Amino acid sequence: MYVTVYLAILVLLGLCVGLELTARRLIAPQSTPTAVANPAFRSFQKVFLRAYLLALWADWLQGPYLYKLYRHYSFLESQIAILYVCGLASCVLFAPFSGWLPQALGRRRTCLLFCLSYSACCLTKLSRDYFVLIVGRILGGLSTSLLATTFEAWYVHQHVDVHDFPKEWIPSTFTKVATWNHVLAVGAGLVANMMAEWLYLGPVAPFILAVPCLCCCGWLVLTGWGNEEAEGGPEGDKKTLLLGTPNGGVARLSAKVRFTRSCQDGLRCLLSDQRVMLLGGVQALFESVLYVFVFLWTPVVDPHGPPLGIVFSCLMAASMAGSLLYRLATSTRYCLQPSHVLCVAVLMAFFSFFMLTFSTAPGQPRPHESFLAFLLLELASGLYFPAVGFLQSRVIPEEKRASVLSWFRLPLHLLACLGLLALHGEVSGTGGGESGSGTRHMFGGCAFMMLAALMAVISLFTLGRNDTELKLEGSRGEGEM
Repeated sequence: MYVTVYLAILVLLGLCVGLELTARRLIAPQSTPTAVANPAFRSFQKVFLRAYLLALWADWLQGPYLYKLYRHYSFLESQIAILYVCGLASCVLFAPFSGWLPQALGRRRTCLLFCLSYSACCLTKLSRDYFVLIVGRILGGLSTSLLATTFEAWYVHQHVDVHDFPKEWIPSTFTKVATWNHVLAVGAGLVANMMAEWLYLGPVAPFILAVPCLCCCGWLVLTGWGNEEAEGGPEGDKKTLLLGTPNGGVARLSAKVRFTRSCQDGLRCLLSDQRVMLLGGVQALFESVLYVFVFLWTPVVDPHGPPLGIVFSCLMAASMAGSLLYRLATSTRYCLQPSHVLCVAVLMAFFSFFMLTFSTAPGQPRPHESFLAFLLLELASGLYFPAVGFLQSRVIPEEKRASVLSWFRLPLHLLACLGLLALHGEVSGTGGGESGSGTRHMFGGCAFMMLAALMAVISLFTLGRNDTELKLEGSRGEGEM
């Protein structure tokens, strides 16, 4: 297994390089990046990317060894499942506030709050106390919710309202983010493995390394982003503050009203359009099983001795390969539509979980087959995210997208919590022992959920067969959101 993992990372990195070169050769001549020629935009983009990529890097560093750290502290699998549930439940609770906080506190201050809360989350990993670790998971849920919304909200506001750049330039920035995000994820696995295993610092080392990265991110936000929010937006609207009470009560009230109306508009959009309902169902089913997978991959492969950081890098490289394959598949050379790619991705995920129900049989584990199934699942997720992102951009109005996606995340996290609670119950019912049968049953349940997601994708495809909104114009193959 040790040799297999190292061979896999070499093959996957070579595959990613080959796919990237092929994609550039096929797609780059068709693009006309006018934003690149604007020095003011490039300077603004760099200011944003430096801070945001540091935040993403700190987030990825915590991925490979979280479960391993809890096992290192001698917690049972059922106890670890509860810790994961606390993190997911806090995501559900804090998701609405992550949309409201930037309006109440200001976008830049909310980004600083993210750095503070995530640093505190990492520092709790130094404790072996179960209650402290639960607090850390709650802080992690808050931080994850803020990371998913606040930085992008600051960028879009600055891009449009402060610098008055064309909206058409926004995807160029987030395309760079998506590319670097995959690179950072692969690199984070390698660095975490070096810290934890090669340097023998233990599984807590990557979490400690994340703290100075978050401090640097906070410093860049504090000093490099300036105070430009005062030029516009709810947090800097001088007229609103002057008309309100001395402590700004009217400004806060208007932010709450906007947030309430935004939630109501998002729910109306979700219930009034069948395409949005189906897309939300696919997202809830697919991404909830990914959360369950995040919990289960370590106990499946760790008993067989592979370096977990390298395994994590393999999984992220497979996801990167899937994203690159999406770009090629939707290019003018191959002309596949995002709905087709989404169907393929869900089918691959179903087949992956189907494989895992056999490769994780109690007493007869087949780690090589399980590892292959994990790679297939990550390849499917690499295809899934750009495809579903494109479809969301077409069926959900831009002004309602944030609130609709917040409603999507509610059943997503609830399904993941229910799955982990079911696993916790099954493990506890066996007297706290290892959950060989519980893991297999969870993978079987995930396969069933993927089958339901496949039915939703087919329904969406049938409903929008002649819908031009769900198709790429000319199949440009850019793979943006």
